[in-house]
Amino acid sequence: MTSRIGVTSSGTPTLFGVLLAGLLAVPTPAQAAPHPWAPPPVNSCGETGFDPLAREPDPNAPPPPPLPPRIDIPIPIPQFTPVPVPDPPQDNTRIDPEPLPADPCGNPCPDIRDSPRPQESSTDPDPVPGAVPQSGSSSGSGSGSGSGSGGPITLPRIEIKPEIEPIPIAVTGREGAPAQPAPPPVVHPAERGALAPAVAAPRVDSVRLVGQLTGHGSENRTDMRWQVDGTDLGLMWETKPGEVAVAFGDTFGTGWGGGGMGGEDQDWRSNVLGYSTDRDLSDGLTIDTMVQDSRCHAVELLGSRKIKNWETTTIPTSGFAIGDRQYLSYMSVNRWSRIPGLWWTNYGGLAYSDDNGRTWTKDQHAKWDNLFGIGRFQVAAMAVQGDYVYMFGTPNGRIGMIGLARVRKAEVLNKSAYQYWVGGTWAPAAENQSTPLFLGMASELSARFDQASQQWQMVYLDSARGAIVMRTAAAAQGAWTDAVPLVSTSDYPKSYGGFIHPWSTDKDLYFTISAWDSYNVYLMHAQLDPPS
Repeated sequence: MTSRIGVTSSGTPTLFGVLLAGLLAVPTPAQAAPHPWAPPPVNSCGETGFDPLAREPDPNAPPPPPLPPRIDIPIPIPQFTPVPVPDPPQDNTRIDPEPLPADPCGNPCPDIRDSPRPQESSTDPDPVPGAVPQSGSSSGSGSGSGSGSGGPITLPRIEIKPEIEPIPIAVTGREGAPAQPAPPPVVHPAERGALAPAVAAPRVDSVRLVGQLTGHGSENRTDMRWQVDGTDLGLMWETKPGEVAVAFGDTFGTGWGGGGMGGEDQDWRSNVLGYSTDRDLSDGLTIDTMVQDSRCHAVELLGSRKIKNWETTTIPTSGFAIGDRQYLSYMSVNRWSRIPGLWWTNYGGLAYSDDNGRTWTKDQHAKWDNLFGIGRFQVAAMAVQGDYVYMFGTPNGRIGMIGLARVRKAEVLNKSAYQYWVGGTWAPAAENQSTPLFLGMASELSARFDQASQQWQMVYLDSARGAIVMRTAAAAQGAWTDAVPLVSTSDYPKSYGGFIHPWSTDKDLYFTISAWDSYNVYLMHAQLDPPS
């Protein structure tokens, strides 16, 4: 669910983004002082990872060379792009992965990926390939004249940047996936509902960064083991007792150089999936394996056309299990915006797997189309409670509010069977009339029902306040507590997500966040003091 940020190679936002980003970008709260400088983290193999915390620059590092101011003016160049339709069948090539080496620092596939270079000294850990500055590093500070030195004024250099703007043209005739029979129409009558009594908001005693989950320098060494160098999201659900699936968004491998999303030539996969049986999350989350199509290569599960203005990518948004069948909600992204925090979807949909996530089928009928760009359930977080699956939904982008729907578990793939929460009534066929659960913007949300406390937990990015926040409620429709901040984007710049680990409790909340600059996933822990 990555919001692509339109940035030039020099790190300067494009003119269009400069003009509008202040209106719609994820704002940063009032800036607190950066944290003191600290060396970047190093895993047990001596490989340097990423620190997403905003820190002072390294006082011993030479100042970076000043970059001349530059304004890029993008000029779209229309280009007709033929798109064969229908979509090709999903490639379900899979392998049974070999066990990882007994030595956790060993190279599982030396014929595919070079081993990291040895350290030059005991104080110089293995460098990060394509390393980006730490989040708090300053690229504009340095010795020499300041703004009051009386030196010459440097005017910005204006550069015209031609950019291909695809104009997709459908070309029929190819063979696609077999047609799926449509489920019979089911319209459940409207049912009155009620808000549950309000619960007291949890008190957050502390929040800490547990560790880096993915990428170079992580304990999971996902770059060496599965060609996962850069990725985001890390949404989780329990597939069966004792096992948790971890789904990631746009993923890049060989050739990825850090600093945000990669390119088409950097082993781009729209999504990948791992598994974990790690019960002790206090020292991190261990990924045991990933679904692979070849040795040491995590496979794309839900295919995408990778054509801007048609279907750029398919991003998972939540997962859940009913019996032995696994489900993924996902969004089909038409295109990313130049404005941080905005994107346009084609639809939100459901996919299912009957082999524990090894292969997936996109349901051809369980889709919520984004008609006129105002679809309320484009980015869904789905969770099971009792006899129902609840679907919390937001529009595309980060400036919408949360709506709610429910469906009986046996009818989860039948869109006509869904009931939407509209002004105190569970109403059929009313997806775009759904009443917001509370006021305020929300995106990249995650929800689970905690059996021990009999309360819902919800975590999401509140772009208006620049924080990842938490709410609780006794019922999915509310009443929801006020938002309690967990992570500030002033402490963790350009962070997003907030995906709850399913084995969290009302006292220990584990969740993942993503950081744009390092474009990897991190595990967080919030110590909660539940109301008595």
